[in-house]
Amino acid sequence: MEFLIDNLGDDGVMFGIAILIGVVFGAAAQHSRFCLRAATVEFSQRTWGPRIAIWFVAFCAAVTSVQAAISIGYLDVSSARQIAATGSLSGAIIGGLMFGSGMILGRGCASRLLVLSATGNLRAIVTGLVLTLTAQASLRGFLSPLRERLSALWTVPGGPSRDMLAYLGLSPGIVAGIAALLLVGSFWYATRMGNTLGRVIAACLVGIAIAAGWVGTYLVAQSSFEAIAISSITFTGPSADTLMGLVNERQLPLGFGSGLVPGVFLGALVMALLTKEARIQRFGPETPMESYLAGGTLMGFGSMLAGGCAVGAGMSGGSIFALTAWLALFSMWVGAVVTHRLTRAPAGAIGGQPA
Repeated sequence: MEFLIDNLGDDGVMFGIAILIGVVFGAAAQHSRFCLRAATVEFSQRTWGPRIAIWFVAFCAAVTSVQAAISIGYLDVSSARQIAATGSLSGAIIGGLMFGSGMILGRGCASRLLVLSATGNLRAIVTGLVLTLTAQASLRGFLSPLRERLSALWTVPGGPSRDMLAYLGLSPGIVAGIAALLLVGSFWYATRMGNTLGRVIAACLVGIAIAAGWVGTYLVAQSSFEAIAISSITFTGPSADTLMGLVNERQLPLGFGSGLVPGVFLGALVMALLTKEARIQRFGPETPMESYLAGGTLMGFGSMLAGGCAVGAGMSGGSIFALTAWLALFSMWVGAVVTHRLTRAPAGAIGGQPA
C-alpha cells in the first residue's frame, strides 16, 4: 500500500480502489437485481419473495464481512463520519421517509438508477440527473439552509451515542457470527424463492463490496501521512461531486467518490452486455415523466438530509451499526411502503427494473 501511495498518491490509490470495487458492485447489482425499492414493494404487497430475499442476502453479507474485518483487526470504524461526527435523528427520519417515497415514484433508488442507466434505461438516466442536481443543491446550493434547519431539529453527538453496538454491549465477533447464521438462512431462502444460484452469489458480492470499501479506504488512511476519511459505497454525494467535477473541471478530480461512479457504471454495462440485457428504454404512457422527476427530487434532498442513500446509509452505515443509518433505513422502508400503497404501483414493477 505504501508503494502504491508513493507512486500514485493518496487520491490516485483511492480512485483505483473505487474503480475496482465499483466494477464488482455494478456487475453484481445488475446480475442479482439488488434493489431496495423492489424489496419494499414485495413487503408492501405481503409477498416475501425473491427481491426481499436478495436484499437480505446482500445486507447480511455486508454486516458479516464488515464486522468480521473489525473483529480480526483489519478495520476500525470509530473515526468514520457515520459514527464520529454529530448525527441528525430528525434528518434520518424525515430524509429517510422522503427517500423511500422517492424510490417508489422514481422506480429505483440511487444505486439502482445508476446501474440501470448503464443498461440503456433513459428513464433512469433522467431521474438520476434530477436526483444528483437536487442533492448538489441540498448540499451546497439554495436548498442547503432548509436541509440544515431540518437536521438541527434533533441531533445526537458523535462517538458512543451513535454506535448501536455500544448500546447493545455486543462485540464485532458476536455480531459477525449472528450475521453469518442469518446469511446462511437468507441464502437458502433466496434459492427457495426462485433465484438462481448465480444471482444469490452476486447478491453476496454486493455485500462484500461494501466491506471492501471500508477496508480499502481504511488501509489507505493507515498508510498515508495525510488525514483521510474512511468510507464505503454511497452514491448521492459521489454522483453530485462527479457531475460537478465533469462540469467545472478540465479533468475529473481523483478520489474514492469519483472512481466509484464510473466503476459501477462500467461493471453494470459489461454485465448487461454479457447477459444480453442492455436495451434502450424510454418514457411512455405507463411511465409518466412527472412521477420520475418527483421521485428524483425527493431522493436527492432526502439522501442529503438522511446522511446517505439506500446503499450509503442502509448498507454502508448499517453494516457498522451507526444509529442514524439504521433509523434512516427503517424510515426508507416506511416511506416506500406507505407511498406504494397510496399510489397502487403496478405489481409488474417488482423486478427491480423501473416500470
